[in-house]
Amino acid sequence: MYQVKDKIAFLEHRLSQKRFRHSCNVARAAKQLAQRYGADQEKAYFAGLVHDICKEAPFEEQYRLMMAGQFVPDLAEQRSRKLWHGIAGAHFIREEFGVDDQDILNAVRYHTVGRARMSLLEEIIYMADMISDERDYKGVAKMRRLAQEDLQDAMFTALGDAIVSVLKKEALISQNTVEAYNYYLLRRENAGSLGKGAQ
Repeated sequence: MYQVKDKIAFLEHRLSQKRFRHSCNVARAAKQLAQRYGADQEKAYFAGLVHDICKEAPFEEQYRLMMAGQFVPDLAEQRSRKLWHGIAGAHFIREEFGVDDQDILNAVRYHTVGRARMSLLEEIIYMADMISDERDYKGVAKMRRLAQEDLQDAMFTALGDAIVSVLKKEALISQNTVEAYNYYLLRRENAGSLGKGAQ
C-alpha cells in the first residue's frame, strides 16, 4: 500500500547518508513502538520513514511548501527554520506521494512540536524520533526506557525537556508545544487522581 521500497530509494537519493540512516532508524523504532502499543505497524514504519523528507530541502522550498499546505504554522514555527520541515513534509507527501491519510499527515507535521490530543500514531512518531538508534544526547537511555514503559509519561517528559531547551535558547515556544505539555500534564494529574480514588 505504501510502496516502501520505492520510498526508501527516493529518500536515499534525496537525503544525506546521515539523514537517511536516521529516517530508517526512526521507521524501525516506530514499528517497534506500534507493535508495543497496538498501532498499525506498517503505517508507523512509513510515517517514520518520511518524517524528515524535507529536512534538508532548501529553506526557500521548505517555506513555500509550509505556506502552501493545509497546516497553518504559528508565529514560533514561522520564525524558526528548524521547525519548517515537518509542516513542509506533510504537504510534500500529500502532493508528491498522494498520501491522504490524515493521521500520517498529522504525524509528520507535528513530529517536531507535538500538540494536544495527539493520536497514538502521532505519539509514536514523536517518540521514535527521540529514541532512534543513532541518538546519543544526555538522557536518551531514560527516554528509551520511558517510551517502552509508558508512552504518555514519555511524551510528558519529552515535551518538558523540549520546552526547557527552547527557554535556554531564549527562543519562541510553539503554541502547539505549550498546549501539548499542558495536555499531558493534566492527563498525568487526572490519572493520579483516579488512582488515588480507587485505593
